[in-house]
This record gives sequence, C-alpha cells and structure tokens, in this order.
Amino acid sequence: MRVSTGRDAAKTTDVAGHAWFAGHRATRVVESVDLRTDAERVSAGGFWAVVGDFSGTVRAWRFAAVETDDAPGPGTGVADPRPFGDGSRPAAPAWRGPRPDAWSTSLDQGTYLRAVDEIRATIRDGGVYQANLCRVLEAPLDAAPDGSEPSADALSAVLGAGNPAPYSGAVHVPAACGFPPVWVVTASPELFLRLDHGFLTSGPIKGTATTAAGLTAKDEAENVMITDLVRNDLQRVCVPGTVEVLDLLALERHPGLVHLVSTVRGRLSGQVAASPDLWAQILDATYPPASVSGAPKNAALSVIHRLEPVDRGPYCGVVGWIDSDAGRAELAVGIRTFWWVPSTPGSAGTLRFGTGAGITWGSEAGAEWAETELKAHRLVALASGTPMADAGD
Repeated sequence: MRVSTGRDAAKTTDVAGHAWFAGHRATRVVESVDLRTDAERVSAGGFWAVVGDFSGTVRAWRFAAVETDDAPGPGTGVADPRPFGDGSRPAAPAWRGPRPDAWSTSLDQGTYLRAVDEIRATIRDGGVYQANLCRVLEAPLDAAPDGSEPSADALSAVLGAGNPAPYSGAVHVPAACGFPPVWVVTASPELFLRLDHGFLTSGPIKGTATTAAGLTAKDEAENVMITDLVRNDLQRVCVPGTVEVLDLLALERHPGLVHLVSTVRGRLSGQVAASPDLWAQILDATYPPASVSGAPKNAALSVIHRLEPVDRGPYCGVVGWIDSDAGRAELAVGIRTFWWVPSTPGSAGTLRFGTGAGITWGSEAGAEWAETELKAHRLVALASGTPMADAGD
C-alpha cells in the first residue's frame, strides 16, 4: 500500500470531502478547479478526483491524503469504500434510499418512442449516423434525522455488493466544505480514458442484451461506428500512426447483462504530454465521450439537445481520477451513475440516475426503450432496497 499525505495535509485536517475508486481512497479536499480552463493546476501535481457534466464542465478536486492499494477492493475492479487505515473516515451508515414507486422519468415511454422515430428520420435525411437518446430518472429522498447530506459511502457499498463494476467509484464533497460541492456514485462498466506510461486508452461500449444470444448485427455495426469515432478522437492528441484498435467487439459479462466492448489505444504525442494544459487538450479532443453522444459528434449533440428535455448532469459525463505525480489517470464514462441534487432548505433533495440507448437506422423504437429499462432495472432496484433476480444470470 502506498500512502501519500500531500503537501497540504498538515493544515487541512478540518476539511472534509472524500473520494474512492478501485485501489484508491482519498480524503481532505484542499483545492478545486475547472479542468477545462485551469488544467495547469492539475498538471502541477497531486491526486485529483474528477467529475464532468455531459454538457461540458469538468471539475477536479485535489485531496491531501491518499491511500493507494496494490490491489483493488472486494471483487474485480470494484472500489473499496472501507474506512481509511488511519480512521479518518467512519464506517458508512445504512443507505436510506427512495421508495421503489417514487421514481419518475424525464421522457415517458410514448415520448421516447417518438424521439427514436425522429432520430431515424434525421438519419434517413443524412443528418447523423447514430445518436444516443437518454432519459433521467429521479426520486425524492427522505431527510436524514440529523439533516445531513445522504451518505454516498452507503450507496457505494450497496452497489459494490449488488452490482460490482470495473470502474466503480464515488466523489462526495459536502457543501459545508467551502469548495464546489459534488455527490456522485458510479458503477460504470465503461472506460473513457486511461493514461498510463504515455499511452491513452479508451474502451467504448455499444451493444447491450441480457445474454450473448440477444446481441444483434445492429449492436455490432453500432460498436464499429463508435469505435471509429473514438479512434478519430484519439488521433487528435496521439502520435500519428500509433492509434490502433486492440480489441474489437469483445464480449463482457456484467450483473444481469452483457456488453460488446472495443479497446482503442494510442501513444500520447510528446508535445501534448509535456504541455501544462495536457488535460484541457485531451478533453478538447475527446469530450463528451463518443459512445454516449453519437456520430458525427457535433451533429448528434445538436439532436440530443433538441430531443432531451433535461440536462444529463454527470450522467454520460466522466467520473474518475488523475494522479499527476505518477503520470497516470483513469476516467470512466459516467453511466450506471447516481447523483444527488439538494433541493430547497429543509428538503432532503433528489436522487437521479440516467439511462439511454444508441439509435441507428436499424433501431426499433420499442427495443430501444426496453434497453433503457434493462440498464436501469438492477441499479435502481438496489438504490431502492429491492434487488431483483437477474434475467440473464
């Protein structure tokens, strides 16, 4: 285990906030910056938790104390929300989730089906090849007896036990800390970007079913299309000729469903790697993630803005970490992700969760709606305290 206390630890023992990912647990937030406009601060050093909204804002929080394990927590690649070795974070209380019948959706079934048909018409007219159509679920939370914010630790533990995922994690910086607050818990299965030894890697997911037999030719074609878009994105910051598809249409099994996943990797150009605004350049080339926007990306974003009635927030954005001292980072696409939104004073606020599907000319509206239900089913049930049997396990 590597333990780093950071250059500000001694003077920040009273500052709360914590983050945890596979193999990393951090506490005592000491700084927060906009990663798109203040990337130089992140490049200067330290361990940073990152949360980005799909709409474009990506914020990073630097932590004074970080524990890095040689191996991740329980389960393959699962974040470990156990208390820190120094006892700085107490054990999580029990999760107090919303009622199972309290969830509402930003797009009801009829509206979603019509939106799928609108995207197919846009594809027919040559406007896009593919666009991701999403909806946001939300439910009110009961107030805690002491009036505190909900426990992100507790929800993270519930998801880690019931839905282990390779890029699980959470970031919670309470408003009382004095820094921009954040409350995000993710069970993401999808790698947006990994930086390691000068290589930039992405793992786009396209193709979802309950079993491998349920995957279709449409799923494969969509994955190839988005993989090509990711390849083009990486080429903007990588050495020419080094971007390659390492794995195409690999089958990954997750609780209750399967995915098609491809892996794209390139060597980061020396000019970009040495730049103090490294992460601003990387995000300018790749953000938002290709797999949750569409192709061509800008045209798909215009379609999304027109058809989706609410902002996605961190859903389809990014959740992860940057270790500038080690020159490493791992950022997940913010799917299978919950976020909490405070409401008026005295209210417990709202828990939100996004779900969506990629629409192509080969899409059938009812099947795309069913895919959004499949992706949400297990995680919303866990958050509500009513896990259900898997259809595909």
